[in-house]
Amino acid sequence: MKQSLFNLIALLLLPLLPITTLGSPSDSTSLPSPRKWDKRVHQRYEGWERLRPTHVKYQYAGGMGVSAVGIGWDYGKRRQWESDFLVGFLPGKYADKFRLTFTVKQSYIPWSMSFDKHWALEPFYCGLYVTTIAGEEFWKKEPGRYPNGYYNFSTKMRPYIFIGQRMNFNLKNSIVKHVAMFYEISSCELYIISKATNSSLKMKDILRISFGVKVQLFKDND
Repeated sequence: MKQSLFNLIALLLLPLLPITTLGSPSDSTSLPSPRKWDKRVHQRYEGWERLRPTHVKYQYAGGMGVSAVGIGWDYGKRRQWESDFLVGFLPGKYADKFRLTFTVKQSYIPWSMSFDKHWALEPFYCGLYVTTIAGEEFWKKEPGRYPNGYYNFSTKMRPYIFIGQRMNFNLKNSIVKHVAMFYEISSCELYIISKATNSSLKMKDILRISFGVKVQLFKDND
């Protein structure tokens, strides 16, 4: 059981290792050597343009509430990095009352494979995100009314790791560059530790699947 848990963690974290060898995503604007199958190029934003969101996202499930929507920024020599901020909601039927969630998400997309001028596949990407839920009933640190160590986890914030795939469809439009459909498989630290300490839990008990749409804004500066 412990070996299978180790394999899961290794599977989810191994793709993150190249991040440390790539250097800072913004340390250079020079293009890498051409790849026939990877058509992504640097946007070369300058000044205040760097603050302009490059895409919007909608995500269903994934620990962010029932649904979440937000904006994001891509960067890097091949736009292989993405940072997102999403706001989600949890209807009252799934909680004591309507709740809002807030998520900060970081993704690394090492490859993109173009089939023609319209279709491109991102066969693998990975990353992490932290989500929090609004409400004074939740806490980051264990309240003093509980015995020390009674609750070892925050009820307000939850970190996740994930892997996923995306399919992009390029558009001939001055505002929308492409639309992407994606799915992700994720797990949080609470689920992983629970699996390590409870052999009766199955992999399906600790993994979550989510779906979403990404709309890439603006054309390349060709």
